[in-house]
Amino acid sequence: MASVGVIPGRTPQSPGPGAASAGFPSPAPVPGRGETEAEEENEQELAEVFASQEHREPKRPEIVFLPSVDFGLEISKQRLLSGNYAFIPDSTTATEKILFLSSIIPFDCVLTVRALGGLLKFLGRRRIGIELEDYNVSVPILGFKKFVLTHLVSIDQDTYSVLQIFKSESHPSVYKVASGLKEGLSLFGILNRCRCKWGEKLLRLWFTRPTQDLGELNSRLDVIQFFLLPQNLDIAQMLHRLLSHIKNVPLILKRMKLSHTKASDWQVLYKTVYSALGLRDACRSLPQSIQLFQDIAQEFSDDLHHIASLIGKVVDFEGSLAENRFTVLPNIDPDIDEKKRRLMGLPSFLTEVARKELENLDSRIPSCSVIYIPLIGFLLSIPRLPSMAEASDFEIEGLDFMFLSEEKLHYRSARTKELDVLLGDLHCDIRDQETLLMYQLQCQVLARASVLTRVLDLASRLDVLLALASAARDYGYSRPRYSPQLLGVRIQNGRHPLMELCARTFVPNSAECGGDRGRVKVITGPNSSGKSIYLKQVGLITFMALVGSFVPAEEAEIGAVDAIFTRIHSCESISLGLSTFMIDLNQQVAKAVNNATKQSLVLIDEFGKGTNTVDGLALLAAVLRHWLALGPVCPHIFVATNFLSLVQLQLLPQGPLLQYLTMETCEDGDDLVFFYQVCEGIAKASHASHTAAQAGLPDQLLTRGKEVSDLIRSGKPIKPVRELLKEKQMENCQTLVDKFLKLDLEDPDLDLDLFMSQEVLPAASAIL
Repeated sequence: MASVGVIPGRTPQSPGPGAASAGFPSPAPVPGRGETEAEEENEQELAEVFASQEHREPKRPEIVFLPSVDFGLEISKQRLLSGNYAFIPDSTTATEKILFLSSIIPFDCVLTVRALGGLLKFLGRRRIGIELEDYNVSVPILGFKKFVLTHLVSIDQDTYSVLQIFKSESHPSVYKVASGLKEGLSLFGILNRCRCKWGEKLLRLWFTRPTQDLGELNSRLDVIQFFLLPQNLDIAQMLHRLLSHIKNVPLILKRMKLSHTKASDWQVLYKTVYSALGLRDACRSLPQSIQLFQDIAQEFSDDLHHIASLIGKVVDFEGSLAENRFTVLPNIDPDIDEKKRRLMGLPSFLTEVARKELENLDSRIPSCSVIYIPLIGFLLSIPRLPSMAEASDFEIEGLDFMFLSEEKLHYRSARTKELDVLLGDLHCDIRDQETLLMYQLQCQVLARASVLTRVLDLASRLDVLLALASAARDYGYSRPRYSPQLLGVRIQNGRHPLMELCARTFVPNSAECGGDRGRVKVITGPNSSGKSIYLKQVGLITFMALVGSFVPAEEAEIGAVDAIFTRIHSCESISLGLSTFMIDLNQQVAKAVNNATKQSLVLIDEFGKGTNTVDGLALLAAVLRHWLALGPVCPHIFVATNFLSLVQLQLLPQGPLLQYLTMETCEDGDDLVFFYQVCEGIAKASHASHTAAQAGLPDQLLTRGKEVSDLIRSGKPIKPVRELLKEKQMENCQTLVDKFLKLDLEDPDLDLDLFMSQEVLPAASAIL
């Protein structure tokens, strides 16, 4: 994860030392917390900080920040774009300013933009550096500097997209108002075998925060390697089954604090706690040399057993689900048991009371019943007689009329009033007493909430590592090694984790970019020969190693990598109003040029093809020469290109930093055979005609294309095809003759000069 700091100056004329370092990658929202929730939390924290006593300006009115206003996304974005910065010339247009700032500030990161917007607002109000200046003078901003949190690897959103680390697909449903998003074919999709939601969120968090912390990475790999041993397969499956019962404990605890606990929450919590106890018992039998097993064995304390025992002895799960409220088991509270027995015996008892009441009623009344209604009490129910037409007819001596419902009259009698006094409101009394017990049980659980939170943390970690172990077992991944002294990566027979699942056969390739040799690798070869797949597999294997996963390679040695930059696909957007080439330069290559260090991995595919060939070639050569000129601090760069002139014209300086690779092919007559194997060397031709033939272009066009290509390569003039030219001449001549024959030469209004200038001369130029 990265942060951006604003560098304020003393005066508006202060020069900016080095101006600013460019934009930085920003991770996806933390799994387990929605982006809106995280933003609201940040808003509250920032508001408290800015409104606190030590941040108030002395002898000035108190500053109260409204997060919805001062930290709003759109307002913050406009504040960033409209600011006056010392490192941007005043002559810069609005569009150019947007382009420049977008290469420095990641506008796709909502939290970063809002935080920067709030920081600029704070600087404007506190007027840091210009306290004694006129209020029309704004705080001079000399640059934006990138700060990366310790041990985290910097990866931007474009890299996540082009490497297909995440890929959301829309799945519309007729049963839903809005279309849902599901994970498509992606690295996260094939590795996500987590059994609980919190494990899935933690895996997404690890993917958005690849790390350089070797201790953390090796601890993850130790667990994966343990579960990959054949003798540990059964214990892994058993742990996976237990993890499927670990549910959303924080949500349940939150409901308990608000006294909004649902009936189903108790059963979910009970299963979660007992599953956690099963995990603890299982981990106690596993090697305690592995830190995760030791943590689970020690930190899943007896408080879990106490919670599970209390819930199991008190809560009646079947009754709670049936009545959709909290109910307790028998023999917990004698008073509740007695009232429930009374409530269960009421039907027969009320039947006897109704029989005695009927003896005292008018003989015209055929039947009656005594009913119990919660919160109202006991009532005598009598069918409505035909003679009871008006409300005045409802009055019966000795009875108090209550209400009419479904052609039955309800009264209070002396007996029903006596029952209210003797029995009371049983339903409400039972509910009140059970609610009191539920509150006491909630207090017991909340007092041990810390162990439940720790259970979720460790269980989700175990779930992620079991998922990665399962994927490594099925796909044949191997454990990577980490070498802090190595700058770059070394991969032996690496594979693309997604492509190998889609292709019938996949040819592995090795890659090495460590040391001071071959830091810049230029890869040439025909289209469809595998250049892009090779670039992506290097990036994916490196990424997988940096999240603590086994990798699709025979061997992999990962050195100190602090960032991964890519320029593989163009991220086009109509709203930006920019050309494809401008987006390539501004949003992708500019980030790499401005941010890449000697520990960074840069993957560039077909840069420059979005503009004129000569201009694109020149810019590609300029970018590579810039990096080569850095010498020992040059990043590790893989460049795939079809610009063979880059080599033929010797646009790059020769030296140990530069290495040429190509995709091996073989011509078999008119056919081109791809071996998909990387080897040292330079491609002799692009074989574009072969690719065009595969696309289905006619043979006539292919032949003409080869002819023109040969003429350009040999420097000879290109002449039009004679056969096509003659055919076109005859058509033009016939058209002109037809127009002439339609003229009426005897017409006095006919203007032959006009006909000659508008028809004959243009046609003649086309014919000749």
